[in-house]
Amino acid sequence: MTKQKITVEVCANSIESALAGQSGGAVRIELCENLAEGGVTPSLEQIRQARNGLNIPLYVIIRPRGGDFIYDDAEFERMKQNIRLCGENKCDGVVIGMLTPRGEVDTHRCTELIRIAREFSMGVTFHRAFDCCSDLFQSLEDIINLGCDRILTSGGKNSAPEGAPVIKQLIDRAAGKISIMPGAGITVENILELVRITGLKEFHGTFQSNFAGKLITDTNKVKEVIRIANTINF
Repeated sequence: MTKQKITVEVCANSIESALAGQSGGAVRIELCENLAEGGVTPSLEQIRQARNGLNIPLYVIIRPRGGDFIYDDAEFERMKQNIRLCGENKCDGVVIGMLTPRGEVDTHRCTELIRIAREFSMGVTFHRAFDCCSDLFQSLEDIINLGCDRILTSGGKNSAPEGAPVIKQLIDRAAGKISIMPGAGITVENILELVRITGLKEFHGTFQSNFAGKLITDTNKVKEVIRIANTINF
C-alpha cells in the first residue's frame, strides 16, 4: 500500500464531528466552538470528551472570542490558563494567534503562550490570524522564529482556493522550516486544483454534511478528499 503523501486535519465543533473526522482518516483534530465566528475555545468538558474518544492527536483552539486578534490583559490571562488546562488534560497541541494593532504578529505575547504549551510538550499551530497580518511574508518569518510547527492560512483571502497563488509562495518561502497548511473553503470539488497549484502536504477543513438538521463532519467526505488529494504524483 502506498503511503499517503498528503494529510488532512479536521476542524471539529463537536464530539460527533471529531469522531467522524477520525473515522474518515484525519491525522489530527482541531477542536473548537462557534465556527460561525471562526472558532473559539471549547468548554473543558468538550475537551475532555474529545481526548477520551480520540486516538489521534487533538489540538484545541485558544481564542477567547470572535472578532479581531488583539486581546486585552484579561483575555491574555484566560488564554494562558486555557493552554494549561489543555496540557493538564493531555491534549497534543494548541492553536494560537495574537496580533498587534498594526497588523503584526504579537511576538512578545505569543512567545509566552508557546512557552506554556512547550512545558506540556504540546505542538503549536498559528491560526488564521495570520491572514489578517499587514505583511504575510514578514509575519511568516516572525512565526518561524517563534518556533511554531505550522501556519493555517487561506493566503490572505476569504478561502484557500482564492489564495492559492499566495499559499504557493508561502510554501516556497517557508522552505520546510514550518508547515504551511491551507484551510478555508476546501472541498472535494476543489482540492485537486489546490494541490496542483500549491504543492501542499497537509490541509484543513470541516467537510460537513447536514445530518438531521445538524452540520456534522461527514466521514465519507473526509475519506474522499484525502483520496483525491493523493492522486497527484509529484
